[in-house]
Amino acid sequence: MTARSASDGKKKELVGNFKAVGREWAKSGQPVQVNTHDFPSHAEGKAIPYGVYDLARNEGWIQVGVSSDTAQFAAGSILAWWRGLGRERYPHATILTITADSGGSNSARGRLWKIELQKLSDLIGIPIRVCHFPAGTSKWNKIEHRLFSFVSVNWRGKPLYDYATIINLIASTTTSTGLKVYARLDQADYPKGIEVTDAELANVNIERHEFHGDWNYTIHPATTTLIKS
Repeated sequence: MTARSASDGKKKELVGNFKAVGREWAKSGQPVQVNTHDFPSHAEGKAIPYGVYDLARNEGWIQVGVSSDTAQFAAGSILAWWRGLGRERYPHATILTITADSGGSNSARGRLWKIELQKLSDLIGIPIRVCHFPAGTSKWNKIEHRLFSFVSVNWRGKPLYDYATIINLIASTTTSTGLKVYARLDQADYPKGIEVTDAELANVNIERHEFHGDWNYTIHPATTTLIKS
């Protein structure tokens, strides 16, 4: 049995009393007062959403980070989804398939991304199949128009005052087709600039697919026989 999901990072947002794009109804003569400038130095922080979208169940999980959008954060968000929803939804899964963009924290060329996927595969005990969209085609990733677009609609015109507001707005997102969204704040620190050596990369139990193995590959738990390209 295969568990299928799409994953990607959403645009970072400043947290604070700033103007929000879009319009929202308010009582006449009682407009929402916001800062005239959105300087990062005036923000309480930044929100870094990373989402996992379950294609079969029309269900989204968005992890909101406060540190950096790194491969560790991306893999940690997928692990949080698996522990929070995935393993309950797919108790008999023998492989987890992820569709993702080719850039960003889940870059097809990212060394740390593959290292973190190896750790993730070891933790959940099943192989992880990754299929990257070619550069310039990220709009076809279903998470963009089945999850992120509706979150943007739900919070348009609403200032993102604090992290609690952001989590509540994400979790309250619904659609006429029954979309359900879960949101969680991730306050862990994810440092930038982690270097991966050739030796570390060589230990990743990766099987590259025959069709564009740079974009499509499966990472097996370390306890299985190594399959090298």
